[in-house]
Amino acid sequence: MKFTLSWLKEHLETDATIQQIVDAMTMAGLEVEDVEDPASKLGKFTVGKIVEAVQHPNADKLRVCQVDTKDGRLEIVCGAPNARAGLTTIYAPIGAYVPGSGITLEARPVRGVVSNGMLCSAKELEVAEESDGIVELPAELPVGASAAEAFGLEAVIDFEVTPNRPDWLGVRGIARDLAAAGLGKLKPEKTDPAKGGFPCPVDIRVDGDACRVFAGRLIRGVKNGPSPAWLQQRLTSVGLRPINALVDVTNLISYDRARPLHVYDAAKLAGGFVEARLGREGESFEALDGKAYELTPEMCVIADGSGAIGLGGVMGGESTGCSEETTEVFVESAWFDPIRTAQTGRITGIVSDAQYRFARGVDPESCVPGLELATQLILQLCGGEASEVRVAGEPPAPRAPFEFDRGYVRKLGGVDLPRERIDAILQTLGFRLEGETVAAPSWRRDVEGKADLVEEVTRIAGYDRLPMQALPELAPPAGGALTVRQTRMRNARRALAARGYSEALTWSFMRTEWAELFGGGQPELVLANPIAADLACMRPSVLPNLVEAAARNARKGFADTALFEIGPCFRGDNPEDQWTSVAALLAPRPPRRWDGVKSDPLFELKADLMVILEELGAPTLQTVQGQASPWWHPGRSARLQLGPKNLVAEFGELHPRVLKALDAEGPILAFELNLEALPEPKRKGLKTKPALELSPLMPLRRDFAFVVDRATPAGEVVRPILGADKQLIADARVFDVYEGKGVPEGSKSVAVEVTIQPREKTLTDAEIEALSTRLVGAVEKAVGGKLRS
Repeated sequence: MKFTLSWLKEHLETDATIQQIVDAMTMAGLEVEDVEDPASKLGKFTVGKIVEAVQHPNADKLRVCQVDTKDGRLEIVCGAPNARAGLTTIYAPIGAYVPGSGITLEARPVRGVVSNGMLCSAKELEVAEESDGIVELPAELPVGASAAEAFGLEAVIDFEVTPNRPDWLGVRGIARDLAAAGLGKLKPEKTDPAKGGFPCPVDIRVDGDACRVFAGRLIRGVKNGPSPAWLQQRLTSVGLRPINALVDVTNLISYDRARPLHVYDAAKLAGGFVEARLGREGESFEALDGKAYELTPEMCVIADGSGAIGLGGVMGGESTGCSEETTEVFVESAWFDPIRTAQTGRITGIVSDAQYRFARGVDPESCVPGLELATQLILQLCGGEASEVRVAGEPPAPRAPFEFDRGYVRKLGGVDLPRERIDAILQTLGFRLEGETVAAPSWRRDVEGKADLVEEVTRIAGYDRLPMQALPELAPPAGGALTVRQTRMRNARRALAARGYSEALTWSFMRTEWAELFGGGQPELVLANPIAADLACMRPSVLPNLVEAAARNARKGFADTALFEIGPCFRGDNPEDQWTSVAALLAPRPPRRWDGVKSDPLFELKADLMVILEELGAPTLQTVQGQASPWWHPGRSARLQLGPKNLVAEFGELHPRVLKALDAEGPILAFELNLEALPEPKRKGLKTKPALELSPLMPLRRDFAFVVDRATPAGEVVRPILGADKQLIADARVFDVYEGKGVPEGSKSVAVEVTIQPREKTLTDAEIEALSTRLVGAVEKAVGGKLRS
């Protein structure tokens, strides 16, 4: 919102300077964003008078002028066609920066004659868009007067309007607050109702759901044209473009009283009526911005006998716009629902001055006063005769008065003010006081109770009056230990970062269709009011968000990524359905090699998972293949279980079908670990690694080949071997899997290298043979494996 000092003084009797006004606004809670002072921008430019102008000796289109300036009489070369003796214009000295041309003046010869400055056009000073020559000013202006004074320019204050204060969108609302703050006296409103000379011939109809109250009147015999200079200057000072007198009046009142209006060329209205109703399917209209808009039943539409001619509170239509040929004008002053107006603006993308104000809430009781003020200005500027005012509908009911104990200001706000000062502040702000009862004015629908009044009084009295009191000192909190879950999350985060993964922080929401791919998307997990359409469902897994992040990196040229995230996931709407996921993702895109060596990143991923599990103190887990969730590649994935039902983690390559749905290019490898599925340690305290035990005896290795069913995972053969003798068997590793000649149909041969580490003495052949027998028996019992002959 912008305004000038002279505009403010039309409502406020004050001698305050711009700086005093800015300071008072800041202390009253009006956040000033900028003060544009043309006096500082044009500080070096002053009034000069051309005493003599003769033809340049070396150029037909240049004149050599003798100019009286604040620096004395100077010789200046000028190419403007209107440079002549006796002209009062604007002089720029050497060293001045000319904003319109972007040059800094230097003393240099022009066709052999040195120019000691410059005579400026309005365009070069950026006070007009076009100019045909240098500025022509009134002759009575004294030499040396500032350019800002000569043009009547003044400082413009720009401040941020909070959504709850639509009354600040009018200069009178600002003046009211400044008067309450003691910066001056608020002038009374002077709007004498215009007596209607004839009944309004335009019938007004309203649909209560579309528009609560609609006032209007016809003014005939008007002569439309350009606005007077004072009105044009006032509009341009706040960034508005003058159009014609009728339209400029409505724009002026919108900024002056926060009361948007609209004018229709009455000769273009069809059917003899104007109605505010809801839109209809298939309707459209061409707005004043030259664009066509499709209407919906959620929008408030202004219509006549021909159909829609405008969007209520948003923008009028091209078909009924006023031009210089307009002789009969119908003036609209209505109150439109803020929520419906805001929704219409979002749907259409229109953010007009009217829509901006109605969406925040215009004073519902300003319809007729705003119409009378517009009538007064139109009759003054355009002449004509006004009809009687016609009103349809009723404005919203005012808020009920409520009790207010003045002592509550000190109790809640901490400011000790006498009752007289509190009452004076509230009355200046427009509140009606009757004993202990207070009624809010119609333009302050944000005030609902006594706490709001305390805020108003404290704000106007000055936040600098709030008492300064130190907070009570608190004892330092006891150093509590982290829970097991917190410790595991921290350890997992550090371990993954050490393994080269980058941490990602993504939303706990995702697209519903993505959630369904990963076993989620249940109705109870879909948000009733999501912040965005693609964040409509609580996530059942972290993996979709990580895949999206990897795909986004790939599209920006960073395809080789390693990401992880630790965060909550959801299976239902009960607290026990929430679990903590430790998820990591690899999108391997290694550089090409000349030697043809290839490595499978799946085993690198598995190694990372095993390191994390070891860091978290996980017990020995069972590896199960072929039973992973459907979003995993069936031949390149597995799950880790603690018993037959307790799923701890899944890892492998994500299914190509899932990656296609997520718009990601494969292969992508990942693992996801359920932190709550890991049992907590039985003993308290931090788990530490046991001391390293090195045996002085040489280890020995033996190879065993077992024939097992083809469906048996190789890892299932290793597990019973390691459990056959935990003291002597240090390691077991699969080094070959064979199917073919010599192996029965439907079976395979799994070759395992077993490392035996003697502890106290060298093992004898008999002891080694006994250990081998126990080992073979353990495999046979666990998976039915037979030693291959």
